[in-house]
Amino acid sequence: MTENTEESVLEPRADKPNFLTEKRFDQFELHPLLLQGLQEAGFIQCTPIQAETLPISLVGKDVAGQAQTGTGKTAAFLVTVFSRLLEKSPLPDNLPSALIVAPTRELALQIHEEALKIGKYLDFSIHAVIGGIDYQKQAETLRHGADIVICTPGRIIDYYKQGIFKPGAIQVVVIDEADRLLDMGFAQDMRFILRKLPRYDKRQSMLFSATLSYHVLELTYEFMNVPEFISVTPEKTSVEGIEQILYHVGADQKLSLLLGILQNETWNRVLIFVNTKSGVEWVSRKLKGNGLPAEGISGDLPQPKRLKLMERFKEGKVTILIATDVASRGIHVEDITHVINYDLPQDPENYIHRIGRTARAGKTGKALSLACETYVFHLEAIEALLGNKIPVAWPPPEWFVEDRAGTITIERDKRGGKKDTKPSKQRPAKPVEKTRPPVSTFRFTIPREEGYFPGAFFGFGPRQAQSETPEPAIAESKPETPEAPAPAISPDPHEPAAVESESVKAPAKKRRRRRKKKPQAQPAETANADSPKDPSEDEIPF
Repeated sequence: MTENTEESVLEPRADKPNFLTEKRFDQFELHPLLLQGLQEAGFIQCTPIQAETLPISLVGKDVAGQAQTGTGKTAAFLVTVFSRLLEKSPLPDNLPSALIVAPTRELALQIHEEALKIGKYLDFSIHAVIGGIDYQKQAETLRHGADIVICTPGRIIDYYKQGIFKPGAIQVVVIDEADRLLDMGFAQDMRFILRKLPRYDKRQSMLFSATLSYHVLELTYEFMNVPEFISVTPEKTSVEGIEQILYHVGADQKLSLLLGILQNETWNRVLIFVNTKSGVEWVSRKLKGNGLPAEGISGDLPQPKRLKLMERFKEGKVTILIATDVASRGIHVEDITHVINYDLPQDPENYIHRIGRTARAGKTGKALSLACETYVFHLEAIEALLGNKIPVAWPPPEWFVEDRAGTITIERDKRGGKKDTKPSKQRPAKPVEKTRPPVSTFRFTIPREEGYFPGAFFGFGPRQAQSETPEPAIAESKPETPEAPAPAISPDPHEPAAVESESVKAPAKKRRRRRKKKPQAQPAETANADSPKDPSEDEIPF
């Protein structure tokens, strides 16, 4: 660290008397090599959370701390972890001695980077175990041994189930941003991890968070050994030194106002928060189309690209970063001058973590929020958590700048990933017209014999056409009548057939009458001599 920067840390700011305290790190009984690493990293005087936490944690007691974002919680528990491990003898089999759990990969990498600076002269192996990169390499690192493991829940549970991570010798466990862990759905994962560690009375536990909700306190009661609760901001939740401004604007004018803010505000680095991944991609393309150096970071971006992008943002090569809430924790860049909430967060606690990315290390910053008709309904909960109303400002008309990027559409596949919209070099295949095959039509002729009936070919028709000989009993009772000629049939099957004679139709009617009603026997004196005999008088074989 340069000489000028170190002097600014040694002397508390006149406008920020509460940022640094009179307590110094060299007043604690720390190891000389640890103290040397702290001094070279710029840690001379303690922040309030450090001054309150270290006297309790250095003697081995459990701590549950609440502090404003960016006030030095990371250094507070890292100093405790290094001090406690220096007092213990090395463990056999190279088993890990300390476990630090963070909600996001960015925050885990930030803790790992800070630990390497503070423990520069200490003989401890410090490794980050996160998802998205180097699966086999991280597994080999755990097999060879790591003293301090900084991890995210999902990846460390994976290694535990494979027998690669063995937590039986953990002496110190730290849960950072505990409220964020629970909000992201890691409640069951955290309980799984904590149950696999040694008992709470055989290890030291520390929990830190910007807010201590009832769910976080439940973890402390279940898995910590009567912790000491420390809160350096009991009444004020938001970060001091942040100028908050709220703009009420329509959803169709948000981009125009955002362009005007970037043109009229004096900024060094800007962090813009959007609620959705597709929104991040859309806003970043719009800003690029208007000539602004902007990049987007979201959860579906591959981890190597995320790391390179964050490194470029820290180095100043990228000055405008658009992100979802996944980046609200773990971005530790001290000179972010503006945080813009393009969308108001749905969770009020995320608002505090978002604006906490500016005004870090005692500096000042601005937090600008655009409240549209879609997300303005979350404003009431945000102001209730803050305890005060966010000042409202009305931008002048010249701040609404015309968008020159044109129309941009973001297409996603079924899995939620972005589709490749680049034109293919291969010649597209010609579309094949789907047509129904033609129906073949043909005609056939049926040989007509004597006694042919139209329906006889298909197996149905009058009884005379189906049976070659009539039934014996009925044949005897019928009078001899001349045989009716066969009906004339047109050679064209589409023309109507000739009308059947009554002799052909009569048996069909008689058959239908038998189905509806059984014939009754007529008296002998009234019976007609020409009528057929009553079937009951003759024996009809069945």
